[in-house]
Amino acid sequence: MQFVHINNIVIHYDIQRAGDGKPVVVFINSLGTDSRIWHHELPKFAEDYTVLTYDKRGHGLSGLGNPPYSIADHAADLAGLLDHLQLSRVIVCGLSVGGLIAQNLYANRPDLVKALVLSNTAHKIGTAESWAARIAAVEQNGIASILDAIMERWFTAPFRKPDNAAYQAYCNMLVRQPISGYSGTCAAIRDADFTEVAKKIAVPVLCIVGREDGSTPPEVVKSLADLIPGARYDIIEGAAHIPCVEAPAAHAALIRGFIEQLED
Repeated sequence: MQFVHINNIVIHYDIQRAGDGKPVVVFINSLGTDSRIWHHELPKFAEDYTVLTYDKRGHGLSGLGNPPYSIADHAADLAGLLDHLQLSRVIVCGLSVGGLIAQNLYANRPDLVKALVLSNTAHKIGTAESWAARIAAVEQNGIASILDAIMERWFTAPFRKPDNAAYQAYCNMLVRQPISGYSGTCAAIRDADFTEVAKKIAVPVLCIVGREDGSTPPEVVKSLADLIPGARYDIIEGAAHIPCVEAPAAHAALIRGFIEQLED
């Protein structure tokens, strides 16, 4: 485990270097998760790519800072981490809120971004009313009070079987996130609208969605892809909002295929 002070908070990160000249892939996790959601996929990248994962502020082992946050706060943390590691022109893969962070990073630090993988995300996610209701619920009754509803959006019914130990573990991951970090990031999503940013993205982009995604359904992700000039759009069957957990081989294969087609 590696740690660094960025923007007055501790950021937990892990970098696996594949050697000089190898492409760098950065993975940004979703709301209510930490960087461990990528561990199913990392072996599929390790030999050919330098891979960076981290816990965004308010999640995992990273610091809380001062919630509520903005997406710009999250993107500034990632920019600071990349500067600290002397990395630029990286391929950024953001899942859900991670996709919003990736779009903001591109808008403010295009020098850092070679290409974007926007997975299970959108230019705008949800409504002010829906996020206000979620923030109120978790602040009054804890994250466990919304657990079942969130899991129905995250995972398909076969994955949510009670005897699936992995499913129980991801339930644990969600409810053990700091409430203020979770609600603070909900506020960041509530306030984010990257419609105009998406229209101006001028690097290669892959948009991915799980067929059964209940948080950002296929039509929502397709609307993002339609905004971005030249964006590619792919659907993963048998997966919902977190395909890197439910369908890591298919998710990784799409990302690898996209990267392999990029020009140096």
